Amino acid sequence: MRLNDNLVETFRILPTQIKALKRLRIETVGDLLFHFPTRYGDMAEVVSISNLKKGDTAVVFGKISGLKTSKAFRKRIPMAEGVVTDSTGKIKIVWFHQAYLAKMMAEGSNVRVEGKVSDKNGQLYFSNPKIENTPDLFTKTKSHSLYPIYPETRGLTSNWIYHKIKMILSIMSKRHFDIIKDPIPENILKTYNLPNLKTSLIYIHTPQQESHAQVARKRFAFEEIFFIQLQRQRMRYEFKESAAFTIDKKMEEVEKFTARFPFILTLAQKKSIEHVMADLRSGHPMSRLLEGDVGSGKTAVAATAVYAVSTSKPFDSAQGRLQTFGNLQTAYMAPTEILAQQHFESFIKYFKHLPINIALITGSGCRKFPSKLNPDGFTDISRSQLLKWVASGEIAVLIGTHALIQKSVKFKHLALVIVDEQHRFGTAQRQKLVNKNEITPHLLSMTATPIPRTLALTLYGDLDLSLIDEMPVGRKKIITEIITPETRGRAYEQIEKELKAGRQLYVICPRIDEPDPTKESAVQAKSVKEEAKRLKKEIFPEYEIGILHGKMRPVEKEKTMLDFSAQGDGKGKKIDILVATSVVEVGVNVENASLIIIEGAERFGLAQLHQLRGRVIRSNHQAYCYVFAESKSSKTTDRLKALTTAKNGFELAEFDLAQRGAGELSGTKQWGLSDLGMEAIKNLKMVEAARQEAMKLIERDPTLSQFPIIKERSESNSSKIHFE
Repeated sequence: MRLNDNLVETFRILPTQIKALKRLRIETVGDLLFHFPTRYGDMAEVVSISNLKKGDTAVVFGKISGLKTSKAFRKRIPMAEGVVTDSTGKIKIVWFHQAYLAKMMAEGSNVRVEGKVSDKNGQLYFSNPKIENTPDLFTKTKSHSLYPIYPETRGLTSNWIYHKIKMILSIMSKRHFDIIKDPIPENILKTYNLPNLKTSLIYIHTPQQESHAQVARKRFAFEEIFFIQLQRQRMRYEFKESAAFTIDKKMEEVEKFTARFPFILTLAQKKSIEHVMADLRSGHPMSRLLEGDVGSGKTAVAATAVYAVSTSKPFDSAQGRLQTFGNLQTAYMAPTEILAQQHFESFIKYFKHLPINIALITGSGCRKFPSKLNPDGFTDISRSQLLKWVASGEIAVLIGTHALIQKSVKFKHLALVIVDEQHRFGTAQRQKLVNKNEITPHLLSMTATPIPRTLALTLYGDLDLSLIDEMPVGRKKIITEIITPETRGRAYEQIEKELKAGRQLYVICPRIDEPDPTKESAVQAKSVKEEAKRLKKEIFPEYEIGILHGKMRPVEKEKTMLDFSAQGDGKGKKIDILVATSVVEVGVNVENASLIIIEGAERFGLAQLHQLRGRVIRSNHQAYCYVFAESKSSKTTDRLKALTTAKNGFELAEFDLAQRGAGELSGTKQWGLSDLGMEAIKNLKMVEAARQEAMKLIERDPTLSQFPIIKERSESNSSKIHFE
């Protein structure tokens, strides 16, 4: 048996099991060996049948007998039943709609039964429990009472997986274990008291005690984070080794520029600007992530970086001399057309006093500031004309969406790349921008998504981190209330008072259209279209209501936002209430909007709720967020209450990580980490240790030529073990 042997050729597997294995992405012996348990059961905690009570959810082990199939009740529902007996008593088992289970069990075989205990006429029974053949688990001694529970899928049980892995371990212990190569260097394992690969595989699948399982999971969690860090640190090293423009802007000039802002910079903004300026003058490409809540002032930091680049005659470290050409160029990439448009308008305000050309490029069209006909405004221009001006260097700042990374967009002297909401762009997309020139441009990434520190260190290990963890002076803390169905009326009364005072309201719904009532599987949640009609007819008939969602054409979205947008005093608005999907999570900046309702809040993650709430803290008006929850469960209530107590998005992100299980987080595959990886990022010390070891390895040997096993694993981006 070899690790890359196909399972179908190694074991007798039924067609339904082959399909199930594919759903779990398991094809080879090695794949199965690295399919780790999610948790462990304990034989010592198994309930005796005589101790069962109605309502218990329990696990029992025993012998099964009396298996038979029949039809139940008048509806003739297919059913199966049997009796499980242990040394203390017996209990009946009934399966409805699963008569086939009686045919899968052998009379008198040892089984594990897990389910809820019901009662009928004083007789206890299990209704539709999980059941598995367990010939070896049933006879385990007290010294080895743990049994692994693996991720399952339809047609494949945890027990089936356990038996096949046990066979693999048995065969490999006699033949091939010695040729498996551990990808973690021995000195690192010793430093952190981690077991080697062979021991870890035995411990994680067949632990004699709980500490064995824990240390094995710790080792594999460290391994996953270590290799992510290695990839990030190699990217970081290669990026830093590239040639870059040295931009040494005097801080006195920078401070004159920031003094023009209509607000006072916070200490966090000042520190972030200092970080950026130090990077620009270092002679190496900047690679920095700027993280801060919605409304914390990230755009002002980005504008300051653009100012330094656009008004400098920098030293070219590659050629060893001062440049003599005109403006250096900045590319600013946003995830949506709405956000790109708003940044274009913001940058006009920042730079209208300077001789700098600013342009916008999106799928809908192109614009340029200043206009020859209107020096204080912008004009629409053709795409071909804009591309000529970008290529000639006449455009100093080009703002856009994915259109920026098309092959037709060529810069003359691209010195700075800014990527907003950078988690929405893949590494490959970012690299397309930074690879457009021989001289590597500086990279500033920004995000308003609250990311736990450990996750940021892991996923963005190639970037330096700057945090804006305070809000602008004078900004009032948003008042957040959890609204139950009984208190809707009171909330609407408060909202109407604010609307009468001239403020504006967002209403966020989980859906665009109403679900099809004929489909049982349809998610029952409020929709944008129907809620807009209901609010106009029943709640706020005297106010103008608009809608915004992802299926609208870009030109329709832009018109809606223009109608909703207003000056700080509310002048110019044509829409009072905007009913939208979470499309407004990014890219909407309306200072006069100080109210937001979030319908079906339990359907959103805490980080997303926090970002949506951030839409109404753009001014010094008192802002209100009304969180409407459909579920009344205590779990939902406790989770949503965190919105009212957390001081900022970072604290909320840490709370969300601690509260949600690793299985739930990785189940969404939102970060691409395994269950073990998600466990690891809850441990700051582990993440920092893996990061430090990866950095030391890359500093010692950037190409990893001295570590062929590590190099192969790192470059293949594979979780498989290595062998000769």
